[in-house]
Amino acid sequence: MGLCISLDERQSKQRSLKIDRQLEADFERHQKECKILLLGSGESGKSTIAKQMKIIHQDGYTTEELMTWRHTIFKNLVDSIQDLLNAARKLDIQLEPENEALVDQILEFQFRTDLPSDFISAVNLIWKDKAIPDCLEKGSSQCYIMDSAKYFLSDADRVGQPDYIPTVDDVLYARVKTTGISETRFALGQLNVHMFDMGGQRSERKKWIHCFEAVTSIIFCVALNEYDQVLLEESKQNRMVESLVLFESVINSRWFLRTSIVLFLNKVDLFREKIVRVPLQRYFPEYSGGPEAGHAIKYILWRFRQTNRLNLQIFPQVVFDVVRVTLLKNALKDCGIM
Repeated sequence: MGLCISLDERQSKQRSLKIDRQLEADFERHQKECKILLLGSGESGKSTIAKQMKIIHQDGYTTEELMTWRHTIFKNLVDSIQDLLNAARKLDIQLEPENEALVDQILEFQFRTDLPSDFISAVNLIWKDKAIPDCLEKGSSQCYIMDSAKYFLSDADRVGQPDYIPTVDDVLYARVKTTGISETRFALGQLNVHMFDMGGQRSERKKWIHCFEAVTSIIFCVALNEYDQVLLEESKQNRMVESLVLFESVINSRWFLRTSIVLFLNKVDLFREKIVRVPLQRYFPEYSGGPEAGHAIKYILWRFRQTNRLNLQIFPQVVFDVVRVTLLKNALKDCGIM
């Protein structure tokens, strides 16, 4: 009988030890996992971060993967020139007389698979029109024109080649509406990172709630150059104001009381170019810092901090061109995750 009890005790201890080891292993694995949500309004730079992480941590893009971006890039180019010409009409900006005949040709073009050479020629002539810089500046403030319009339209000849293969930079500039939730997994030091890119348009935000549980960190993206721009979905709504409202709803949500909030201020290069031409105080009258980019960035950061009613800690990061891995590491270190 004593031998039987002793055997049962040993087996019980072994099972208990096995369970303890499994719990420790699960705890260590959980400690090494990091769930990051990329949040922000449309065109705030979220998808660019996800693309950068793929380039750095997943061996980049194969030629086959680059080729899958052709259709998106072609459509970006077509949408850009059509949006620009529609803005010119709306704002009553006159093109050179010899180019007026090309306007209807471009606006009536319906993109399907490829870009005909006569269409590319027409795009090049319009792009060189003396009225286009004025149209690009005024149009981005009062109409919707994507940020990458200048990038693709200035290189239309290359993009229009029959044997065109997109470059990595082309993919980074390519704009595709994020629908649903896109996940990117990679290792960052000892961390296994699960990064979720959430659709930024208003119609997509209702899907965010499904990913709110067990979030380690939120990276909320803001495009600094959007202070004079309007939404794709609502042409009367300022994009910076929309970002402020959205950030306020995120940072004061009960879901994120124990979540690190990183505020990525993106597109500083575009912001610096714009602020000397388009005064920030035209859209935010209480700003009095003039055209100095540093003062303006501090003001915008202050506006975001003002929405933080729960006084949670915010970790701001200013992104100067494209997102580097060191920037993400620094953000996670600031949060105490790494």
